[in-house]
Amino acid sequence: MAIEGVDRHAYQDLFDQMFRMRAAVFSDRLGWDVTVIDGKEIDRFDGEDPLYLLCVDELTQELKGSVRLLPTTGPYMLRDVFAVLVPDGSVESPLIWESSRFALNPLLSVGPNRKDANRVVNTTTIELLCGLVEAAQLAGVEHIVSVFDARMARIFRAADCPYELIGVPARIGKTMTYAGLFEISDSMRRRLGAAGGLHAPLLASAGAGLAAVRSA
Repeated sequence: MAIEGVDRHAYQDLFDQMFRMRAAVFSDRLGWDVTVIDGKEIDRFDGEDPLYLLCVDELTQELKGSVRLLPTTGPYMLRDVFAVLVPDGSVESPLIWESSRFALNPLLSVGPNRKDANRVVNTTTIELLCGLVEAAQLAGVEHIVSVFDARMARIFRAADCPYELIGVPARIGKTMTYAGLFEISDSMRRRLGAAGGLHAPLLASAGAGLAAVRSA
């Protein structure tokens, strides 16, 4: 589902799950220098009215994964936090969004049946990537820029999700970190859909939130 930042009060439980999941991923697993208060990771960019894509289990309402979108014409993470990755300057265009805080629920990758758990995580990854492409297409955006770690770089390759490496990789926290530019196109959506068997549109009704981000 796509939720505009100003509407997050209507989804309090899901956002509490998301902020706790982000703390587990970015503070505990990756060792990034993020602020965690009461077990939740919330930063100043959450106050910039981003668009959130949330992957939710329809039966249990458990959050499986999430990602955040912001236009590069305003404050965003690559330029304002991870400038070390782009020493020659970052991108800025109304046709480029940044995706950030891409996270999967770590509890879904453990359990008594690891094969099933890994399958769920893989499906969630593909759903979020397909959602990113669809959201950008609906808003007329041509590229997405993102900061990601070495593990995500391997996942992108496995999912047939190519990107252009920009700037200079650097070790941040416990892992090598990269900045990449992803082309938004029908062919990208088809490749991702083929990787996860997701061919039907996921965000056909997300127009209002997308328009809000586009006009920011």
